[in-house]
Amino acid sequence: MSSKIRIKDIAEKAGVSVGTVDRVLHKRPNVSKKALEKVNKALEEMEYKPNMYASALAYNKTYTFVMFVPQHNSEAYWQEVEEGANKAEDMRRDFQINLKYVHYKRFDDEDFERGGYECLEYEPDGVIIVPAGLEITRRFTEHLHEQKIPFVLLDSYMPDLHPLAFFGQDSFCSGYFAAKMLMLVASNEKSIMLMRQTHNGMLTTKQQANREVGFRHYMLDHFPNIKIVELNLPIAGDKRIYNTELDKFFKENPDIHHCITLNSRAHIVGEYLLANNLRDKQVMGYDMVPKNRECLRRGSISFIIAQHGYQQGFSCVDALFKAVVLKQQIEPVNYMPIELLTKENCDFYRRTQM
Repeated sequence: MSSKIRIKDIAEKAGVSVGTVDRVLHKRPNVSKKALEKVNKALEEMEYKPNMYASALAYNKTYTFVMFVPQHNSEAYWQEVEEGANKAEDMRRDFQINLKYVHYKRFDDEDFERGGYECLEYEPDGVIIVPAGLEITRRFTEHLHEQKIPFVLLDSYMPDLHPLAFFGQDSFCSGYFAAKMLMLVASNEKSIMLMRQTHNGMLTTKQQANREVGFRHYMLDHFPNIKIVELNLPIAGDKRIYNTELDKFFKENPDIHHCITLNSRAHIVGEYLLANNLRDKQVMGYDMVPKNRECLRRGSISFIIAQHGYQQGFSCVDALFKAVVLKQQIEPVNYMPIELLTKENCDFYRRTQM
């Protein structure tokens, strides 16, 4: 096997010195063209494959990766993402991988810019980015390209930025799938509620906007007569504001029994339904965060679509490790599974990478 091939064996096969083989394997200078050809031919004939793990350990270098993500509370979807990233860091301790976090305020371009400079101060070997707007993110990634720092995009795919890789769901397909699943239980309804979280009247992420495009595409194709009634709740609102808006909505729309939100906060509606004993209404949403799980178990949430935040966080760090430390090629676009969870199977949802 290639792992048992010694440098001495390669040198004898190629008819060169051990030192020449060593320089070729480690891509060092001062190797003649003729000697390089001989060594490469011997490597090919012997089917030699270097042990990249051993080489990386022997190099004894410290690597710093930075994760640039939105500020969040302890029960948010991003907490699960960070737990996955921490697990990947822990698994690569032998390679001296250090993971740093920089958080930015959503919808605050100045704070995103500040966070970008903070990332660069770490002199990172790689960066994981949850993008803000395209242009403000582009200004940051241009610095990374200039300094030849590879970066991975998480959550929102922006190919124009030329990342090393992307990890997340196919947002359009996810929204299309969500509509299809909702219509398994709501096909006889005249109208449904679409709860949207907004900032200054705009959806909070590109991912949610793309999900909504997929959702509406399915509804238009298959259930064009079902009315979609929007309820826009401010992303920075509190429970009192949400309950007031929900009181008003259901008073004005008493015949709506099925609701959907394309973000991780279905529990806003789910908790309201439980508190007001509205057993004839249900909501569908995204992400197995603790509050969503509780509403799912108690019946106010009908379905949850899991997008594997833990796996996304793990995979982003692992991709940088493979690219930067092991010098491996990385698959550029990595879509996460789209899984449907109910109260019957939510306890079997495996969020871990292992």
